[in-house]
Amino acid sequence: MILSWQILRFQLKETFAIAYGNYSHREALIVTLEKTGSKGFGECTSIDYYHISLADFEAILSKIKSQIKSQNIIHPADFYAFLLKLDLPSFLRSALDCAYWDLFGKLEKKSFLELNKIDFNKLPESSITISVDTVENQIKKIDKSFWTKFKVKCNHFDENTISKLLELDATIALDSNGSFTKENCLWLENNEAISKFAYLEQPMKTGLDNYQVLHVDKFANWMADEDCQDISALKDLKKHYRSINIKLVKCGGLTPAVEMISIAKEMGYKIMIGCMTESTIGISAGATLAPFCDYADLDGANLIANDIAKGSEIVNGKILLSESYGLGIKLR
Repeated sequence: MILSWQILRFQLKETFAIAYGNYSHREALIVTLEKTGSKGFGECTSIDYYHISLADFEAILSKIKSQIKSQNIIHPADFYAFLLKLDLPSFLRSALDCAYWDLFGKLEKKSFLELNKIDFNKLPESSITISVDTVENQIKKIDKSFWTKFKVKCNHFDENTISKLLELDATIALDSNGSFTKENCLWLENNEAISKFAYLEQPMKTGLDNYQVLHVDKFANWMADEDCQDISALKDLKKHYRSINIKLVKCGGLTPAVEMISIAKEMGYKIMIGCMTESTIGISAGATLAPFCDYADLDGANLIANDIAKGSEIVNGKILLSESYGLGIKLR
């Protein structure tokens, strides 16, 4: 296999404001694996609060390039076992795992859906993110949108904002990116009206000291994001979070995500397939797992102005899965 990569800057259609900061662009590492003319693509994004350095990733790729080249085409599960031996950061491991699934499917002339016998007749609708703003401006965006599900970002607790959002005739979720306090969360989970929200994502900063005050049997459908990095977190979170947000870059790719979803379902979790601000490359990978999930948040490519790829699409929340070989990804 031939391994190559590039770092691209994706301009956002509008400033993306969350509790961690404001962003006008995102930088992404695009990984390509090539064999006999077929190419598979994977992606990971530079995220400040995850301390991701794409320059560091480039250095790692340079070191492992010869090891990738020496690999024969094997089943993706076996290739993932090889990746684990390289001790890569999860974001980079995810990009390589997804690129390999895309390449493997193209070589086998089968889609990821076909290779894994996935029934995709029933899909959740994706939410679209509403950035931090005044609640009045957030409501205006919701009213103008053709989407039906919304993830509203907030950077602090405000009872007035919550009351106004609850008045809307729309499916709303709250994502505070860790900006609420324990007292805020106790108020929320004991307020019956809060059950109208689809979920409340990562309410506090990470760690047991914070999430131990959350209860699954209260009115709030707490969803773990940063608190749930991989399978190892599921047992500890069970009494506190009803739902989890699985992102490929957090858990290390499609291969571990499939296993994580299976185990989480057995444990009774509600599951969302989420994303970073990614191009169609990353979104196409995540979208293949939507048939297994209760929620989807796959709006990343809809937020950027200079997408570089074609594949699965999210149109006003509807997930349109590509049935082309591999992950169905083609560069524009």
